[in-house]
Parts: sequence; structure tokens; C-alpha cells
Amino acid sequence: MSNQRQKLLQEIIEQSSDPDLIKKAYEFAEKAHKGQKRQSGEDYIIHPLYTAYYLSELKLSAVTVAAGFLHDVIDDTPITSEQIKKEFGKDIAFLVEGVSKLGKIKYRGVERYIENLRKVFFAMAKDIRVILIKLCDRLHNLQTLKYLPPEKAKRIAIETLDIYAPISFRLGMREMTGKLEDAAFPFAYPNEYKQLLKQVKEKYEERKKYLRKIQPIVLKQLKKQRIQPIEIDYRSKYYWSLYKKLQRYDNDLSKIYDLVAMRIIVKDIEDCYKTVGVIHKLWNPLLGRIKDYIATPKPNGYRSLHTTVFCIGGRITEFQIRTPEMHKEAQYGIAAHWYYSEQKGLKAYIKRLIAKAPERGFYWIAQLGEYQENTRGVSPDKYLESLKLDFFRNRIFVFTPQGDVIDLPEGATPVDFAYAIHTEVGNHCNQAKVDGKIIGLNQPLKNGEMVEIITVKNRKPSRDWLNFVKTNLARYRIKSCFKEETKIDKKEIIAKVLSPLSKIRKKIKPIKSKPQKPAKVSLAGQTGIMINLAKCCSPKNGDKIVGYITKDRRATIHKIDCANFKKIKKKWPQKIVKATWKQEK
Repeated sequence: MSNQRQKLLQEIIEQSSDPDLIKKAYEFAEKAHKGQKRQSGEDYIIHPLYTAYYLSELKLSAVTVAAGFLHDVIDDTPITSEQIKKEFGKDIAFLVEGVSKLGKIKYRGVERYIENLRKVFFAMAKDIRVILIKLCDRLHNLQTLKYLPPEKAKRIAIETLDIYAPISFRLGMREMTGKLEDAAFPFAYPNEYKQLLKQVKEKYEERKKYLRKIQPIVLKQLKKQRIQPIEIDYRSKYYWSLYKKLQRYDNDLSKIYDLVAMRIIVKDIEDCYKTVGVIHKLWNPLLGRIKDYIATPKPNGYRSLHTTVFCIGGRITEFQIRTPEMHKEAQYGIAAHWYYSEQKGLKAYIKRLIAKAPERGFYWIAQLGEYQENTRGVSPDKYLESLKLDFFRNRIFVFTPQGDVIDLPEGATPVDFAYAIHTEVGNHCNQAKVDGKIIGLNQPLKNGEMVEIITVKNRKPSRDWLNFVKTNLARYRIKSCFKEETKIDKKEIIAKVLSPLSKIRKKIKPIKSKPQKPAKVSLAGQTGIMINLAKCCSPKNGDKIVGYITKDRRATIHKIDCANFKKIKKKWPQKIVKATWKQEK
């Protein structure tokens, strides 16, 4: 084994809670890929080794890291998924199969491209660890793009900027996002990359030198106030992020205040606010540039305090203040929220369903299944357009009157907001108030506004709404409402035709059915869980059923076509569990 391989493997082992599993997975992958080479001429094992290393850096479990070692064996070697299952268990086999199903991107027209995107979203909705492995796999592939033909390298780079980096960003993984974007930038837009480097390279060094002077001044003042910072450092803006920001500011570098920002990490939230006070005593703040993402976190989970001040010599400088926990969340995003244990069995499965940490910040992941259904039959071009709009366009963050943050694409209207809250709020939306003032339902919302929807019981969606709503979700639910009305009209006609039969039905006595033994219900393949049969639909043995995990950790069993269950599924899709009848022998 080369020194490079040995060093990487040793670091992974040292960070792992299960070194034996890590060694076993590496040795299995090394043997499976023996004799295979990368385009760079290196042994193939280097790629899964780096994939596992990046997963380890995200502080993911030994199970996920082991799956990173094995993620290519099904596709690129004679090894089967059954062999993986036999050697490493169902969980690792499931993850390896999930990455394998995403497939290698084939550039044979937009249909194949869209199909791969559908696979990505299906995998995300099923188990987020699959996409985390894919992101780490993609990062190493980007770092070896120079060995590919230029056109192929460019296509992979552009796809990364369009899809994979935005997914990473929406998962709150800022560091992963920056690495993906900056690795793709030189291959996607080589001329723009060279021009940017020429424009900012000296500026970066100049800003770092300037912040090194500020560092001891801030430290001294914090200690006077008995604030002991854990770390005072600075971070440079990633090149792709800077490039996009410059486009919004007419390429004027003097308007970019966070080219290099000072980052201060303190022990708790109280010290975060005290630190802002210390900085404002030292230097005057720039009005409108104080952002409190602790009180109101971004929908992807990001928390921090930002303030921009007129620093030494009048230079405008940004400070970011956070706790160690916030810093970890900012760097690793959903990977830092992945609380559920990887033990087998229903207990862990239910724990995952009711876990509250990712629930608020990453609710959009749960919507992916519905999104897939809504876009079935849509042409590939329209699918890609709606995808970029609904999930990857620049986002705005608006508030409900209760202070909850709603994440919407730029240009979204009060109707989009209403449907993001709940289908019934959208269907009965009559007026909208923004910061206390009534506005038109077609008026685009702005970042930070407080939006209140006024509903009327008999109000129904207007077909005109389809002309201005921005989200695919709102468009689909408006159309669904019209389809439902058509069904109701048909039912009324049928009822009138069949009404003479009602008298005959009353004279027919029902046949008594034989009593059946009570049947057990199996939840996610497990029995013995406390259940209640829903009174709204009274499911009986033989009905198609589904379970809903309640607050008291029990399961309520509904018929799969129950109207109440459909409402529950839309509101809490993460609490739904597969259920079947299990007859007594």
C-alpha cells in the first residue's frame, strides 16, 4: 500500500467508532477493484478511498463510511448486492444499491439526464445518506476532471453547478457546496475563472493581511468584557460564490464586503450577542447589515450573527459570530443533524421518522416524493425548468404571523406562500397582508416580509392564479382542486340517476358475515407495536392500510384511501409507516 493510501486510511480509522468495519470494507473494495485503473492512471481504489475520507470528514457513521468504500463495486466489479448484504448486512447493502441506482451520468440527450435527476430525488426522499455518499463521490471526480476530454469535463462541471452544488447548499452543507463549486468553476467557465482570479487574487491577500491586524484588537476587547473566544479566524469567499455575487453588483468589487470575513466562535448564545455589542463599541455598524440568523435561522438550518462595520481606516468589514455547535451545522449541514441510530429494527426506524432535528430545516426533502408524482408525464425540458425554479432558484425567506420561516423561490406570490403552508389555506385564500398592509395575490413577495393569509370558507381557487404562481406545488394543487370539482359534479349526476334504487335497497336485508379472529398489524415488518384503529375509516382485516406514528409513540392504522389520512400524509409525511395485516395461524 502506498504512503498516500496508508495515511488516508489511518485518518479514517482514527475518526471511526468501528475501526474493524472500516478495515473490512476497505480490504473488500481493494480486492474487488484489483487491477482496475482510473483515467489518471492511478489504482481505482483511490477513488472509493477518497469518497470514504470525505464522508469521514463529515463525521458520518462507520456504516455510511463503509458504504462509501463499497459504492462502486456493484457497477464496476463482478460483486453482487447479495454478496454485499451477506458480508456487511442489509443497511450497507441498501446504501450501496441506492448509490448504484443513481447510475453513471450518460450524456445521450436531455431525457437520460432528467431520468438521472429523478433517481437523485427518489434516493434523497428515501434515505438522505445516499445523496451524501453521491456528493462525496462527485467531489473526488471533480478533482480529477483534468484527465477527461475537455467536453466531457465541461458537461460534468456544469451539471455539478446546476444540480449537485444547489442540493448540497439546500442541505446546509456550506463547505461541501463551496468545494464542489470551486472544483467545477474552472472547467465549466474557464475564461471567466481566469478573469476572476486575475481580478481578486491580490485583493484576497490584502484583505487577509488587514484582518490579521484587527484580530488582536478584537481579542483584547473581548477579554476586557470577560468573553473568552474559542476561535478568532477569517474565511475567504469561495470563487464561484464571489463570481455570482459580482454579477449582481455590476462587477464592482468595492461593493463586496465579505470577500474575507472575520469569524468569531464563542461558547454560547449569550456570548454571541455580547460579542456583537463589543464590536459595535469599537466600530460603527453599517445600517441594514446586521443579520440575526440565530433568532430566525435560514430554512437550511444556518444560524449565526452577522454584522458589517466601518473598521480601521473606514474599511467596511463583515464579522460572523456563532457557537461551536452552530459552526458545525454551518459547515456540515444535514450531516450534523443526522441523529437517528443505525441499529436495525423498527425502534430505530420510528426514531428516524419522529426525529425533530432535521424536520424543520429540511422539510422540503419530504416533499420530493410528492414533487415526483406531480411532474409525471411532464416533458423533460419543463421538468428541468420547474426543478430549478422550485428547488434551486435563489430563495427568499418570509415569515408567518407566528414567526415561522417559509422558504420560497424568488418571485413567489402570496398564493405560493398559502399553498406552502397547507393545501386548504391555498384553496380558501382570499386576501394577503404583508407587514400589515393588504396586497394583491399576484404581487411578488420580498425577503424578510411577514405574510398573513386571510381565508374565506366558500372561496375557491381561481384559474387566473395559474398565470402568476411560481411554484410547481401551487400549480399542481390548483389544478387538482379543479379536477376534484369535476368529479363531484359527475357524482351528483350519478346520484340523481340512481336515486329510484334507494327504496329497493332498504327492503334488502344485509347478510351477516362470519366473525373473524382479530388480526395483528405488522409495521415496517415488525409486530407487537401498540396500535389504534382509526375511527374515521374503521379499517378491517383485508383492507389496504397504512400507519401514522402519533405523539405518544403509538401507531394509528388508517385505510390507505381514508380522506383524513391523506391530509395527515401531506402535513407529516415523515411520520407515515408501511402497515399490513398479519393473520393468526
